[in-house]
Amino acid sequence: MSAESTPEPVIPEPGDTGTSRSGKGRRRRSRKALRVAAWTAAGVVVLGGTGAGFLYFKLNGNIRSVDIDQALGSDRPSKIDNGSENILVLGSDTRSGSNRKLGGGTDDGSARSDTAMIVHVYEGHKKASVVSVPRDTLIDRPACTDTKGTAHPAVNGVMFNEAYSTGGAACAVKTVESLTGIRMDHYLEVDFAGFRKLIDDLGGVPVTTTKDIDDPQSHLDLRAGTHTLDGQQALGLVRTRHGVGDGSDLGRIQLQQAFVKALLGQVRHVGVFSDPKKLYDLADTATKTVTTDSELGSVNSLIDFADGLKGIGAKNMTMVTMPVRYDPANPNRVLMQRQKAQSVWDALKNDRPVPKSATKGTATGEAKGVVNAA
Repeated sequence: MSAESTPEPVIPEPGDTGTSRSGKGRRRRSRKALRVAAWTAAGVVVLGGTGAGFLYFKLNGNIRSVDIDQALGSDRPSKIDNGSENILVLGSDTRSGSNRKLGGGTDDGSARSDTAMIVHVYEGHKKASVVSVPRDTLIDRPACTDTKGTAHPAVNGVMFNEAYSTGGAACAVKTVESLTGIRMDHYLEVDFAGFRKLIDDLGGVPVTTTKDIDDPQSHLDLRAGTHTLDGQQALGLVRTRHGVGDGSDLGRIQLQQAFVKALLGQVRHVGVFSDPKKLYDLADTATKTVTTDSELGSVNSLIDFADGLKGIGAKNMTMVTMPVRYDPANPNRVLMQRQKAQSVWDALKNDRPVPKSATKGTATGEAKGVVNAA
């Protein structure tokens, strides 16, 4: 008899005499196979759980957070209890570390808020309004205390981004709350280097430019047409100001808003959940890229937060710029149009859409329509 035809031996169970090779033996083999399968499955679960735990702690360790509530204390606008949320999102251009080459200048340890957006998520979390605050807006910065406990006295007539460079996240939030009268429920900050890598991990973001963009200062040179921007090009686009419109920060804001909409579309279509490695790479980069308020300072909190926003796409997101006018004394600076701006803040406080009249007749930068989602 060949080895291939040799009957499979029955391994006796405890208490088994081994006298039957018929129904009892088959049932025993079946029970043994089920036990092996069960132990194998248990091993996979245990190993998988260990891996997931390792990944969780690694990603958790990536996240930097700041205790805004502790720094600002109780002297803040009241929370609006209508189901909406307000988030201050900053893009920081720190000149230290890996950002030095990207941001330009010297490694002086300073940082500026190159991008500032107030994101209002409406009740039901199906739509949002985004209000960009020009970094060149002249404001009166209130007194504030940073997260290290250092007090900074109030100053008048300084650029908006001076708040962040002086006192970091806490002073930026304090200044926005002073301007708007609206409490910021959350804070998110993204840096240059992380933003660039995040776009690369996504495989780029497709956009269409209706005009040539050539800005040596941001190292961006795009012909009119459709492009898939890599991380370096995307960073150049959101930082460019001299290659489009009137060369002001207002034109740059319009490019940033168009790119954010294109980015949202790409995230929805990239299919990362079918590719575990891509999903992990994105999660690893994203958690290294952001600084959050302490309430969002964990993987679980960020997942819950993101899950609450997943119904919001580019089509149900309205993006405007805080109503401003050019400063008569300096065309490179702008001043908030208080009455029009107040109508924006009132709309957000009451969870209503921003009225079109609020931005009519305000300075815009003349770059609208230069960049669109591909």
